[in-house]
Amino acid sequence: MNAVRIRMWLVIIGSVLFFNLVVPFYAYAESNLSTHSITNWEIQWTEDPDSTHLPQVNNAHDWIPVNSNDVIPDKPSNLASMWIKFQLPQINANSGILIEKLYGQHFEIFVDGTSIHSYSRANLHENNRFLLPLSPEDSLKTVLIFGKTHSASLGLYQQLLIGDYQQLLNKYTKADLLDIVLGFAFLFMAVVMLICSMFLSKEQRKSWISLSLVILAIGILIATYAPFLFMYYGEYGVVFLDLFDIALYLFIPSLTYFFEVIFGAGPKGIIRKFRKFQIYYSCFCLVATIVNDFTSYSYFGLYDLFTVTIVGLIGLLQFALIISRSIMFAIKGSKEAIIVSSGFGIFTAAGVGELILYFMNDGHYKFYMWKWGIVGFVLSLLVLLGRRLAYNHRQIVKYSQELEVFNHQLQRSEKMEIISQLAASVAHEVRNPMQVTRGFLQLLGENTRVDRERNYLKLAIDELDRAASIITNYLTFAKPQLEEMTTLNLHDELTQVEGIIVPLANLQGGKIQSSIPTDLFVEGNSSKFKQALINIIKNSIESLKGNGLIQLSAYEEHGEVIIQIRDNGEGMDKEILAKLGEPYFSNKTKGTGLGLMVTFRIIELMHGKLQFQSEKGVGTVATLRFPLVSPQIKTASIS
Repeated sequence: MNAVRIRMWLVIIGSVLFFNLVVPFYAYAESNLSTHSITNWEIQWTEDPDSTHLPQVNNAHDWIPVNSNDVIPDKPSNLASMWIKFQLPQINANSGILIEKLYGQHFEIFVDGTSIHSYSRANLHENNRFLLPLSPEDSLKTVLIFGKTHSASLGLYQQLLIGDYQQLLNKYTKADLLDIVLGFAFLFMAVVMLICSMFLSKEQRKSWISLSLVILAIGILIATYAPFLFMYYGEYGVVFLDLFDIALYLFIPSLTYFFEVIFGAGPKGIIRKFRKFQIYYSCFCLVATIVNDFTSYSYFGLYDLFTVTIVGLIGLLQFALIISRSIMFAIKGSKEAIIVSSGFGIFTAAGVGELILYFMNDGHYKFYMWKWGIVGFVLSLLVLLGRRLAYNHRQIVKYSQELEVFNHQLQRSEKMEIISQLAASVAHEVRNPMQVTRGFLQLLGENTRVDRERNYLKLAIDELDRAASIITNYLTFAKPQLEEMTTLNLHDELTQVEGIIVPLANLQGGKIQSSIPTDLFVEGNSSKFKQALINIIKNSIESLKGNGLIQLSAYEEHGEVIIQIRDNGEGMDKEILAKLGEPYFSNKTKGTGLGLMVTFRIIELMHGKLQFQSEKGVGTVATLRFPLVSPQIKTASIS
């Protein structure tokens, strides 16, 4: 749902910006432009590569009529030059003529036989735009345009506009300005992303850099495809054309690699294999571009075949492969695939449609819809990348937390192992002499008549008993398993524990309430289970510091028996809560830190879990979880 909302808001924001900024801008420009259109002209193909010999304008048999709304005649393959003829209407003062789509490399324009403008470029950028001033004296005069080229296209492919020179100048300068702004915006974005990629992890850097290269290539394609740079910086035309080709060679494999990183190599590694083929073919095309420049376009026919026609077919195959892969993941419910499919669908509809129109018009088609498809596609890729980075961040946080838990468990296991080894080697050796010493002290106490000495002996016996209790706890850890496991009725066990612990609670001023069902059963050792519960409840009683309430409850949840021991005692802060169960840790004055450790061990051997929740000044809740068993399970002895 989050991905859907993000995509929805991006579409809304993009639409608002487009319709409130871009559309009104051009609508205002067109609505305030008063022009006269010339939609009919005549052409004449010629073998003469020179414009000094003007053709006969009145000989109708030599001229071919052309209408801008009909199919424009293609250049014959054996000819490289032509004449274009049309008549000017009545011209007002401060007028001009705008020629927006004139293909070729060299042009010279004549009005009534007088040359008024000539233009020549060394590069093969075919599309040209001219704005020429006119005066009232030019009214009804004949205009001749001589053109020649070394490329495949030559001629006039769009109507001419005649109107106020200043208004036409405004249209002329703004025509490609949006492309330049959009292209350099993508370039800036790509550079920033490439700089940021240096601070990412290795896995994140793959998708980040591949997307940066895609956006970088798109920016160069948009900026160098527009005639703007060729009109104002024509001396660098060859550089702009080469940059366009190189960006195209970079875009194709980068886009495939980005999808490979996001969605995998595909069945039998088809996407990876296709990406490697694209890299090799892009390198071949790069070499072809260099050769084409150094040979002054001597092999332009072959160069156009390999770098335009075949590259276009590879692009169509790439679009089909990626969109089919995205749709397949989208059908499976992948939100990332849905995001990509939405953005890529916009781009594909524009890109494939224009490629088809390009080939249908034999290369006489100016691409323009693909730029807006690119914007939608890049936005979807950015959303996808942001989603992936957020997911990776969540995974890192999750792994860090799990690593901390595992490290804590490892340290606890090592401490337990040390205690077990210590208990096995020392406990029995110490316990026997302590029992002998206790016996003799007890005999001395019975024969002593002095009260002061009797108190001393009693104190010594109590301390020996406390030491014996500690050794008993050590012995618990020395045993790897409980001696006897049986099915325990939770109600019976807790009732017996309550009978044992209630007198201690009353002595401390506390009160115990219990709510235990009679149909809950767990598997464990009765005596050890009671020991664990007594240890927990005893800690709750000691935390009351006088009057207080301890609540015992149990219930079934998702196949588990849940036991809760809740008190309203003094509670604990987070630092103490995190150390509960560690060896030798205790917040009691005379505590050894072994009682709760024994409790954790007993519950662990019964395949249970113990968790504490506490708040300082509010109280503590101990939650025990055990697997629920059926009362029909028979007693099992485990040695």
